[in-house]
Amino acid sequence: MLVPQRVGRKQNFRNPNDFAYPPHVPPDDPLNRHDRPVVIDRREGANGELVLRRAGTDLEVIANGTFLMDTRDGRSERALAREAVAGLNDARVLIGGLGVGVSLDEALRAPGVGEIVVVELEAAVIEWARTHLRAHGGAGLDDPRVRLVVADLGDALATLAGPFDAICLDVDNGPGWLVHERNRGLYADAGLRRIHGLLRPGGRLAVWAAAADAEFEARLRERFAAVRSVAIPVPRGPDDVVYVAEVSPSRSP
Repeated sequence: MLVPQRVGRKQNFRNPNDFAYPPHVPPDDPLNRHDRPVVIDRREGANGELVLRRAGTDLEVIANGTFLMDTRDGRSERALAREAVAGLNDARVLIGGLGVGVSLDEALRAPGVGEIVVVELEAAVIEWARTHLRAHGGAGLDDPRVRLVVADLGDALATLAGPFDAICLDVDNGPGWLVHERNRGLYADAGLRRIHGLLRPGGRLAVWAAAADAEFEARLRERFAAVRSVAIPVPRGPDDVVYVAEVSPSRSP
Protein backbone atom coordinates (compact mmCIF):
# COMPACT_ATOMS: atom_id res chain seq x y z
CA MET A 1 0.00 0.00 0.00
CA LEU A 2 1.41 3.35 -1.01
CA VAL A 3 1.09 6.76 0.59
CA PRO A 4 -2.53 7.95 0.28
CA GLN A 5 -3.59 11.36 -0.94
CA ARG A 6 -6.89 13.13 -0.48
CA VAL A 7 -8.51 13.90 -3.83
CA GLY A 8 -11.83 15.24 -5.01
CA ARG A 9 -14.67 12.79 -5.48
CA LYS A 10 -15.84 11.69 -8.93
CA GLN A 11 -12.76 13.15 -10.65
CA ASN A 12 -10.07 11.70 -12.88
CA PHE A 13 -7.29 12.22 -10.37
CA ARG A 14 -3.61 11.34 -10.42
CA ASN A 15 -1.87 9.07 -8.01
CA PRO A 16 1.40 10.82 -7.03
CA ASN A 17 3.00 7.43 -6.35
CA ASP A 18 2.56 6.33 -9.96
CA PHE A 19 5.83 6.64 -11.87
CA ALA A 20 4.02 6.08 -15.19
CA TYR A 21 2.98 9.72 -15.46
CA PRO A 22 5.37 11.86 -17.52
CA PRO A 23 7.14 14.30 -15.17
CA HIS A 24 6.29 18.01 -15.26
CA VAL A 25 3.31 17.45 -17.56
CA PRO A 26 -0.07 18.79 -16.41
CA PRO A 27 -2.81 16.16 -15.98
CA ASP A 28 -4.88 17.65 -18.83
CA ASP A 29 -1.98 17.79 -21.29
CA PRO A 30 -2.48 15.54 -24.35
CA LEU A 31 0.83 13.84 -23.56
CA ASN A 32 -0.66 12.62 -20.31
CA ARG A 33 -4.12 11.49 -21.37
CA HIS A 34 -3.13 7.95 -22.30
CA ASP A 35 -1.78 7.43 -18.77
CA ARG A 36 -4.78 8.69 -16.85
CA PRO A 37 -6.60 6.09 -14.72
CA VAL A 38 -9.73 4.50 -16.11
CA VAL A 39 -12.66 3.84 -13.78
CA ILE A 40 -13.72 0.19 -13.96
CA ASP A 41 -16.43 0.24 -11.33
CA ARG A 42 -17.96 2.69 -8.89
CA ARG A 43 -20.17 1.70 -5.94
CA GLU A 44 -21.87 3.22 -2.94
CA GLY A 45 -20.73 1.10 -0.04
CA ALA A 46 -21.50 0.91 3.65
CA ASN A 47 -19.09 3.78 4.37
CA GLY A 48 -19.45 5.83 1.21
CA GLU A 49 -18.15 5.74 -2.33
CA LEU A 50 -15.75 3.06 -3.55
CA VAL A 51 -14.00 3.24 -6.91
CA LEU A 52 -11.99 0.56 -8.70
CA ARG A 53 -9.82 1.94 -11.47
CA ARG A 54 -7.04 0.79 -13.77
CA ALA A 55 -3.79 2.75 -14.04
CA GLY A 56 -1.62 1.15 -16.70
CA THR A 57 -1.32 -2.52 -15.77
CA ASP A 58 -2.26 -1.94 -12.13
CA LEU A 59 -5.55 -1.64 -10.24
CA GLU A 60 -6.37 0.90 -7.52
CA VAL A 61 -9.13 1.16 -4.93
CA ILE A 62 -10.30 4.61 -3.84
CA ALA A 63 -12.52 5.11 -0.77
CA ASN A 64 -14.39 8.42 -0.54
CA GLY A 65 -11.70 10.08 -2.63
CA THR A 66 -8.82 8.71 -0.57
CA PHE A 67 -6.25 6.55 -2.34
CA LEU A 68 -6.48 3.34 -0.34
CA MET A 69 -4.65 0.46 -1.97
CA ASP A 70 -3.35 -0.89 -5.24
CA THR A 71 -1.68 -3.88 -6.86
CA ARG A 72 1.70 -2.24 -7.54
CA ASP A 73 3.64 -3.35 -4.49
CA GLY A 74 2.22 -5.72 -1.89
CA ARG A 75 5.43 -6.21 0.11
CA SER A 76 4.17 -4.59 3.29
CA GLU A 77 0.81 -6.40 3.15
CA ARG A 78 2.66 -9.68 2.72
CA ALA A 79 4.95 -8.75 5.59
CA LEU A 80 1.85 -8.18 7.74
CA ALA A 81 0.73 -11.78 7.24
CA ARG A 82 4.21 -13.31 7.44
CA GLU A 83 5.03 -11.63 10.73
CA ALA A 84 1.70 -12.74 12.18
CA VAL A 85 1.92 -16.45 11.31
CA ALA A 86 5.66 -17.17 11.30
CA GLY A 87 6.46 -20.39 13.13
CA LEU A 88 2.86 -21.25 14.00
CA ASN A 89 1.33 -24.70 13.62
CA ASP A 90 -2.27 -25.40 12.66
CA ALA A 91 -2.94 -21.74 13.39
CA ARG A 92 -6.33 -20.06 13.52
CA VAL A 93 -5.94 -16.60 11.98
CA LEU A 94 -8.21 -13.57 11.78
CA ILE A 95 -7.63 -11.06 8.96
CA GLY A 96 -9.45 -7.76 9.38
CA GLY A 97 -9.77 -6.17 5.93
CA LEU A 98 -9.59 -8.12 2.66
CA GLY A 99 -8.00 -5.36 0.60
CA VAL A 100 -6.75 -6.66 -2.76
CA GLY A 101 -6.25 -10.11 -1.22
CA VAL A 102 -2.47 -9.97 -0.85
CA SER A 103 -2.34 -10.58 2.92
CA LEU A 104 -4.78 -13.47 2.58
CA ASP A 105 -2.69 -14.99 -0.19
CA GLU A 106 0.48 -14.71 1.90
CA ALA A 107 -1.16 -16.26 4.97
CA LEU A 108 -2.41 -19.20 2.90
CA ARG A 109 1.14 -19.84 1.68
CA ALA A 110 2.32 -20.44 5.25
CA PRO A 111 2.49 -24.17 6.05
CA GLY A 112 1.30 -23.68 9.62
CA VAL A 113 -2.07 -22.07 8.89
CA GLY A 114 -5.13 -24.23 9.49
CA GLU A 115 -8.03 -21.75 9.36
CA ILE A 116 -8.44 -18.10 8.33
CA VAL A 117 -11.42 -15.93 9.16
CA VAL A 118 -11.59 -12.87 6.89
CA VAL A 119 -13.76 -9.94 7.98
CA GLU A 120 -14.68 -7.47 5.24
CA LEU A 121 -17.48 -4.92 5.36
CA GLU A 122 -17.74 -3.86 1.73
CA ALA A 123 -19.55 -6.14 -0.70
CA ALA A 124 -17.86 -4.38 -3.63
CA VAL A 125 -14.39 -5.23 -2.31
CA ILE A 126 -15.42 -8.89 -2.03
CA GLU A 127 -16.88 -8.92 -5.54
CA TRP A 128 -13.79 -7.25 -7.01
CA ALA A 129 -11.58 -9.77 -5.22
CA ARG A 130 -13.45 -12.59 -6.92
CA THR A 131 -13.26 -10.94 -10.35
CA HIS A 132 -10.90 -8.09 -11.28
CA LEU A 133 -8.48 -8.76 -8.40
CA ARG A 134 -8.63 -12.53 -8.45
CA ALA A 135 -5.14 -12.98 -9.86
CA HIS A 136 -3.69 -10.73 -7.13
CA GLY A 137 -4.96 -12.81 -4.20
CA GLY A 138 -8.72 -12.83 -4.38
CA ALA A 139 -8.71 -16.50 -5.36
CA GLY A 140 -7.81 -17.24 -1.75
CA LEU A 141 -11.46 -16.75 -0.81
CA ASP A 142 -12.15 -20.12 -2.48
CA ASP A 143 -9.66 -21.97 -0.26
CA PRO A 144 -11.50 -24.39 2.06
CA ARG A 145 -9.51 -23.07 5.03
CA VAL A 146 -11.06 -19.61 4.59
CA ARG A 147 -14.31 -18.38 6.14
CA LEU A 148 -15.59 -14.98 5.04
CA VAL A 149 -17.53 -12.79 7.45
CA VAL A 150 -19.25 -9.77 5.87
CA ALA A 151 -19.38 -7.27 8.73
CA ASP A 152 -17.81 -4.19 10.25
CA LEU A 153 -14.64 -5.34 11.99
CA GLY A 154 -15.51 -3.56 15.23
CA ASP A 155 -18.86 -5.35 15.34
CA ALA A 156 -17.27 -8.66 14.42
CA LEU A 157 -14.70 -8.42 17.21
CA ALA A 158 -17.57 -8.21 19.68
CA THR A 159 -19.20 -11.40 18.40
CA LEU A 160 -16.47 -13.66 17.03
CA ALA A 161 -15.51 -16.61 19.18
CA GLY A 162 -11.82 -16.98 19.97
CA PRO A 163 -9.21 -17.92 20.52
CA PHE A 164 -7.03 -16.98 17.54
CA ASP A 165 -3.33 -17.62 17.20
CA ALA A 166 -2.87 -14.46 15.13
CA ILE A 167 -4.89 -11.38 14.17
CA CYS A 168 -3.97 -9.14 11.23
CA LEU A 169 -5.44 -5.65 11.13
CA ASP A 170 -5.44 -3.65 7.88
CA VAL A 171 -8.66 -1.66 7.49
CA ASP A 172 -7.17 1.86 7.41
CA ASN A 173 -3.98 3.58 6.35
CA GLY A 174 -2.88 3.05 9.93
CA PRO A 175 -4.03 4.05 13.42
CA GLY A 176 -3.17 7.68 12.71
CA TRP A 177 -4.65 7.85 9.21
CA LEU A 178 -8.18 6.52 9.35
CA VAL A 179 -10.16 5.76 6.23
CA HIS A 180 -13.37 5.78 8.28
CA GLU A 181 -13.84 7.51 11.63
CA ARG A 182 -15.78 4.53 12.98
CA ASN A 183 -12.53 2.53 12.99
CA ARG A 184 -10.90 4.77 15.61
CA GLY A 185 -12.06 2.46 18.40
CA LEU A 186 -10.09 -0.46 16.96
CA TYR A 187 -6.82 1.23 17.95
CA ALA A 188 -8.00 2.66 21.27
CA ASP A 189 -7.62 0.93 24.63
CA ALA A 190 -11.03 -0.77 24.46
CA GLY A 191 -10.37 -2.17 20.98
CA LEU A 192 -6.93 -3.45 21.90
CA ARG A 193 -8.36 -5.03 25.05
CA ARG A 194 -10.93 -6.95 22.99
CA ILE A 195 -8.29 -8.07 20.48
CA HIS A 196 -5.97 -9.14 23.31
CA GLY A 197 -8.80 -11.19 24.77
CA LEU A 198 -9.40 -13.01 21.46
CA LEU A 199 -5.78 -14.17 21.23
CA ARG A 200 -4.37 -17.34 22.74
CA PRO A 201 -1.52 -17.11 25.25
CA GLY A 202 1.50 -16.39 23.06
CA GLY A 203 -0.74 -15.13 20.23
CA ARG A 204 0.16 -12.22 17.96
CA LEU A 205 -1.49 -9.06 16.71
CA ALA A 206 -0.06 -7.53 13.51
CA VAL A 207 -1.18 -4.04 12.48
CA TRP A 208 -0.40 -2.33 9.16
CA ALA A 209 0.39 1.41 9.12
CA ALA A 210 1.43 3.86 6.40
CA ALA A 211 3.88 5.48 8.83
CA ALA A 212 5.29 5.02 12.31
CA ASP A 213 2.91 5.95 15.14
CA ALA A 214 4.59 6.39 18.51
CA GLU A 215 1.34 6.90 20.43
CA PHE A 216 -0.16 3.71 19.08
CA GLU A 217 3.01 1.77 19.81
CA ALA A 218 2.88 3.04 23.40
CA ARG A 219 -0.70 1.76 23.77
CA LEU A 220 0.38 -1.62 22.46
CA ARG A 221 3.19 -1.78 25.02
CA GLU A 222 0.74 -1.09 27.82
CA ARG A 223 -1.39 -4.08 26.82
CA PHE A 224 0.94 -6.69 25.28
CA ALA A 225 3.97 -8.52 26.64
CA ALA A 226 6.25 -7.75 23.68
CA VAL A 227 6.00 -5.25 20.84
CA ARG A 228 8.23 -4.69 17.82
CA SER A 229 7.94 -2.84 14.53
CA VAL A 230 9.00 -3.86 11.04
CA ALA A 231 9.71 -1.08 8.53
CA ILE A 232 9.14 -1.67 4.81
CA PRO A 233 10.65 1.01 2.52
CA VAL A 234 8.36 2.45 -0.16
CA PRO A 235 9.21 4.54 -3.25
CA ARG A 236 7.95 7.81 -1.76
CA GLY A 237 7.10 9.06 1.70
CA PRO A 238 7.77 7.37 5.04
CA ASP A 239 8.26 3.63 5.37
CA ASP A 240 5.25 1.39 5.75
CA VAL A 241 5.27 -0.17 9.21
CA VAL A 242 3.95 -3.45 10.59
CA TYR A 243 3.50 -3.49 14.36
CA VAL A 244 3.72 -6.96 15.93
CA ALA A 245 2.42 -7.35 19.49
CA GLU A 246 2.55 -10.63 21.40
CA VAL A 247 0.44 -11.88 24.27
CA SER A 248 2.34 -13.34 27.19
CA PRO A 249 2.65 -17.13 26.77
CA SER A 250 2.02 -17.52 30.48
CA ARG A 251 -1.28 -15.62 30.47
CA SER A 252 -4.18 -17.65 31.76
CA PRO A 253 -6.62 -18.48 28.93
